Amino acid sequence: MRKLLTLFIILSVSIIARAQSDTLSITLENIKYPYPVGFLPVKIEGQDLRMAYMDVKPANPNGKTVMLFHGKNFGGYYWTDVIRAMTNKGYRVVVPDQLGFGKSSKAFIHYSFHQLARINKTLLDSLGIQKITLMGHSMGGMLATRFTLMYPDKVEKLLLEDPIGLEDYRTFVPYNSADDDYKAELKTSFASVKKYYENSYFTTWKPEYDYLVKIGAGVTQSADFPRYAKVAALTFEMIYEQPVCYEFGLIKVSTVLFTGKEDKTIVGKALLSDEEKAKHGQYKILGPETAKKIPGCKLIEFDNCGHIPHIEAKEQFLKALLANI
Repeated sequence: MRKLLTLFIILSVSIIARAQSDTLSITLENIKYPYPVGFLPVKIEGQDLRMAYMDVKPANPNGKTVMLFHGKNFGGYYWTDVIRAMTNKGYRVVVPDQLGFGKSSKAFIHYSFHQLARINKTLLDSLGIQKITLMGHSMGGMLATRFTLMYPDKVEKLLLEDPIGLEDYRTFVPYNSADDDYKAELKTSFASVKKYYENSYFTTWKPEYDYLVKIGAGVTQSADFPRYAKVAALTFEMIYEQPVCYEFGLIKVSTVLFTGKEDKTIVGKALLSDEEKAKHGQYKILGPETAKKIPGCKLIEFDNCGHIPHIEAKEQFLKALLANI
């Protein structure tokens, strides 16, 4: 009897320990980033906040800096291979976690691309960096576009990797309030994250992508997850209400657009009928259309690739990136 009780206690402790190890804080304290992380103090709406960032310096610098803006469901952790490739070529690489994402503060504020752009400008100024090549993926592409329009003298070149916002979601996605989105976000689970990532980001799922799900879903077990869910709703509202697609023609810097031809990303896709889904989010169409809107834009497309070429088509993407940076 005592042996059975002891075995039960050991199994219980093991299960609890495993559950705790799979639970992430909403600022990812228990996720190790590929390079050291610093923090920029930020004060917004009377709140003392901080923005996390990596500042990776090359062994043999070429005097140029690249800044990387991540997508909505990610943080700086998924840029590892891109950072390595660029630093190996002598580039200094600055990788912020935008406010509300990754290791940065999860603040209840009014989120706007204008404000995020200003914070990133402050970060560059604090690091003494005058000029950058700016690359943005997904939501980061919307932010990179806004940053370039606000601070054209800072940006030598703009690189957009499967940016969202190539169409105005307000014209076909039904409106949801932040409270509506918050209620939906609270239902997030490991299974729902895995299904979304499999169906939305990649053409074929591979085991090496599992870490993205573990990070994306790990926070759902945190006691602070309701705060995380609220911020996710607020940033969804930012994307929905603040389109950049009407301003592509105003971009004056050299631009390269990288797209996976099988990308079918639509912000708010779950709110659409199958008929509406078929009409929108077609990057094999949106990519060429957008490239025509941006003066002198170069379009590079990847066959059999979805929303994240720097992961799904890594070798081809890095080769094209380094050839066009």
